[in-house]
Amino acid sequence: MNLNIIDSIYYWLVNHPKIVNFSWSQGETLGSSPLFLTLTVLSYLSLTFLLSNLSLPLLPPTILKRISAVHNLILLALSFTMALGCTLSTFSHAPHLHYILCLPPKTPPRGPLFFWAYIFYLSKIVEFIDTFLIILSGSIKRLTFLHVYHHATVVIMCYLWLHSSQSLFPLVLVTNSSVHVLMYTYYLSCALGVRPRWKRIVTECQIVQFQFSFVVLALMLYFHVTHKGPGCAGVWGWCFNVVFYSSLLALFSDFHAKNYGTNGKMTVPKKVA
Repeated sequence: MNLNIIDSIYYWLVNHPKIVNFSWSQGETLGSSPLFLTLTVLSYLSLTFLLSNLSLPLLPPTILKRISAVHNLILLALSFTMALGCTLSTFSHAPHLHYILCLPPKTPPRGPLFFWAYIFYLSKIVEFIDTFLIILSGSIKRLTFLHVYHHATVVIMCYLWLHSSQSLFPLVLVTNSSVHVLMYTYYLSCALGVRPRWKRIVTECQIVQFQFSFVVLALMLYFHVTHKGPGCAGVWGWCFNVVFYSSLLALFSDFHAKNYGTNGKMTVPKKVA
């Protein structure tokens, strides 16, 4: 019975024909054109700016909580599935562990690993709904530069993973999806009326994630420079990731310091008369 369950999981997450035969083809695969990427990011930024500056009628709290609960549940399940699917695909289809950190140059973006990179890319567009729920709740103060910058830029990063066959993306995908399981569990609990006391842990896990990303980025550079042969695929994507992660680490660290202070306790802003 247990073997049947494991076989079923592998079939639906790794060996299904749609997954095994997946291929990213620019201009043919849904969302693969540079125009789609540009319009998606610009539309998100424009709508966010426009809606946040309009006096929109707010959704009733009951309806908003129901929508938020469904949204967070979907992203929680999707994050868990992506983390598991990419992990199983890595162990099943990576020829060796070195492959996880350094894809050979001109590696075609096809197969299970790139299928989950594609699903991850699309999921980041679905996460735009986070922003619009914040606006419709009237909590404009939660709509920080960090929030909007992160949501807009991470889509570009995921596109580059696929476009350039970015090395080491499986590790980043699994760690990011795992952190999002924790994050969306927290937000789902809040939407259901239970506010956990471990919000700080979510932020700290995100900071650790970015610190870990620098370690694997350094390892990729080491393999690219020292490994005999043509090096690793996706070096330009690597450069983008270094800049992006550096900015996120700085912004998240600043957010952590402002919200939790040096004593680790959440700060309460003073009431302005």
